[in-house]
Amino acid sequence: MLSLMKRIFNEDSAELKRLYKHVENMNELEEKVSALSDQELKDSTPYFKEKLAEGASIFDLKEEAFAIVREASKRVLGLRHYDVQLIGGLTLLEGGIAQMQTGEGKTLVATLPSYLKALEGKGVHIITANEYLAKRDFEQMGQVFQFLGLNVGLNISQISEQEKKDAYNADITYGTGTEFGFDYLRDNMVMQTEDQVQRPLHYAIVDEIDSILIDEARTPLIIASKSDIATELFQITSEIVKDFKDDEHYEFFPETKQIVLAENGAVEFEKAFGLANLYDAEHRELLHNIMQSLRAHVVMRKDVDYIVKKDAIMLVDQFTGRIMEGRTFSDGLHQAIEAKEGVTIKEENQTQASITVQNYFRMYKTLSGMTGSALPAKQEFWETYNLRVVAIPTNKPNARLDEEPLVYQDYESKVKKIVAEVSKLNKMGRPVLIGTTSIEQSERLSTYLTKADITHQILNAKTEEDEALIISQAGQKNKVMLSTNMAGRGTDILLGDGVPELGGLQIIGTELHESARIDMQLKGRSGRQGDPGSTQFIISIKDDIFNSYDKEEMDKWKKKMKVDEDGLITAPNPVKFVKKVQEIVEGAHFSSRNHLLKLDDIADQQRKIIYKKRNELLITTNFNELLKEALSKHLQKLLEVYCPENVLMEDWPTDSLCEELTLIFGALPFTGKDLKGADLKVIQEKIDELHNKHLLHLETLEENEDFQHQIRNMYLQTLDHSWVVHMDLLFQMREGIGIRGYGQEDPYRLYEREAFDEFVHFLAELDAQICKQVKTYIQYFLAN
Repeated sequence: MLSLMKRIFNEDSAELKRLYKHVENMNELEEKVSALSDQELKDSTPYFKEKLAEGASIFDLKEEAFAIVREASKRVLGLRHYDVQLIGGLTLLEGGIAQMQTGEGKTLVATLPSYLKALEGKGVHIITANEYLAKRDFEQMGQVFQFLGLNVGLNISQISEQEKKDAYNADITYGTGTEFGFDYLRDNMVMQTEDQVQRPLHYAIVDEIDSILIDEARTPLIIASKSDIATELFQITSEIVKDFKDDEHYEFFPETKQIVLAENGAVEFEKAFGLANLYDAEHRELLHNIMQSLRAHVVMRKDVDYIVKKDAIMLVDQFTGRIMEGRTFSDGLHQAIEAKEGVTIKEENQTQASITVQNYFRMYKTLSGMTGSALPAKQEFWETYNLRVVAIPTNKPNARLDEEPLVYQDYESKVKKIVAEVSKLNKMGRPVLIGTTSIEQSERLSTYLTKADITHQILNAKTEEDEALIISQAGQKNKVMLSTNMAGRGTDILLGDGVPELGGLQIIGTELHESARIDMQLKGRSGRQGDPGSTQFIISIKDDIFNSYDKEEMDKWKKKMKVDEDGLITAPNPVKFVKKVQEIVEGAHFSSRNHLLKLDDIADQQRKIIYKKRNELLITTNFNELLKEALSKHLQKLLEVYCPENVLMEDWPTDSLCEELTLIFGALPFTGKDLKGADLKVIQEKIDELHNKHLLHLETLEENEDFQHQIRNMYLQTLDHSWVVHMDLLFQMREGIGIRGYGQEDPYRLYEREAFDEFVHFLAELDAQICKQVKTYIQYFLAN
């Protein structure tokens, strides 16, 4: 078998040759391992742990451990890992991405490295695309781990805090990427260490890694609460932008969905609000509202990105076409869309904590993943996550026929061909799965199939579980199914009796997706494990993807276009052209993700500092040293502000200085008048007297547990509130970075510098607030 795979796949691949050697060694162990009793197999786990304790590494144990897991799987599930699955497991163990075709058993592959990494006792996270798959894999694959003496946990939404703790404390934990990310954010909002659920992030295997780490990475993870910001402003900005025109009031770049306010647009708002310069720092909030209103009117599309239902805006999942119940757009965009559509504007959600998908997953000590479509994103995986992609051979030769796309001049010609093709195949009894990019398109195409008397089913299930069940039936005789490209991802389609003889499952793609990887996933539904099958995309140049291509270039190409009597484009080479368009659109999305990541990398440096400080506060029992440090820094800052060296002593605002000191120490034994004309040394001595008295009060209360507890809560609450305000400011600054002109200056460098200055100010302001609030606590506890 190994020699056959080498010949079929890539004889010269040094990487695969290296991995094959380990597989050969595992196969040599199989007879010996098969002879072990169940108890002897189970005893392998404490044996391996002992070896690790003695200094062995998991890589020293991998061949024997993989052989043990394979044998356990045979006995528990009746499934024996193929040699190619062992190669996939080795790739994951080393922190890489295993590209494996649909039907090659990726779920079983994950058992190999996760068992071995779990022996280190630091936790393994197996991340799936949705909760249905997490539950399914937890219940099925979890049996193998439990047989070998390991604990398995399931981390999904709607479970209790204790259940989450138990799930995270298990050796291996199944769950979705968003739930793991939100738990990380929630852990950095708790008031007690015992309320935190996660351990340090050790090792993760991400199934459908391209979907989770790339497709979903344009949307950061955000925890929000209701804000007190007025919503009326959105009605005003929406009313103004609704008459704006492209290339006159704004510039819109469809490839990246970026929008830039033009000078004429800025002037309209300056007139409306009576402003001299819209881009002054004091107008950041207004500018942010304006840009969100522009996005709502220009970028966000009704019945594509959202629907209007019962006086509410409801989000549409762009990958599955399902309504996302309970989800809202963040950062004011939802309110801007509500104003656009004339529905009741709800309170804006204010971000309490956020992190990009990229920055969350980069915190794992070792990250790995599996998918059937990683190679097109090979560069991005390397640049963003430092992950290499290894294409794993199929267990059996791929018998699927992928035909060249047919490209038509308009929708009607395309649909006519699709209906004719489906009708022909249906009469043969051959199953057909038609992939669309949205539920709306599925329903539109359905009307044409109905007119042609073709019995079919639209997959628009409300849950992932229903999707998986329905789509698994797509390989039965005479079946015609319409589905979004992403629906039921992770589910095998098995061929019914007699279907292989008819040619297997036929996939028809009706539009190219903005990512070639998702087209690969659709194709991969057919031809699993050497089954026959075929795929073809039947598209038109009126499809959505071409709206994102340069209009001028598109018009040039159309002038050269030649079509036959059926509307099929014959020249210039349409396949070459559509692939070029897809590459350009995909490149634009990569740029968009890269832009988001560059900005969040700057915020992430600050986030890590604050979260580290916050975790230190949670475990601190005596706050005196922290209070002394804050007081010392704040007093020094006050002297710099009110007694600057470059200003004459007579001109120092000593009244203002005294007001600030009163907020920290209470009533003062001197006034601003007393300090007028005094030099810095005299003022410093007077402040030192107050400072020393304050320190004596703190020493008196050092052993008072109630005082320390109250200070701790006050410190955490002040930090959290200040951080929310600071994050909001960073979001507003990002808006300005994108639309202001800075000559030749790098906007990212500029944003980094401004964000750093704001962070320094944030830390100084935090010290100031802490110092002012401590006074009340000291007075209360000394009096009682």
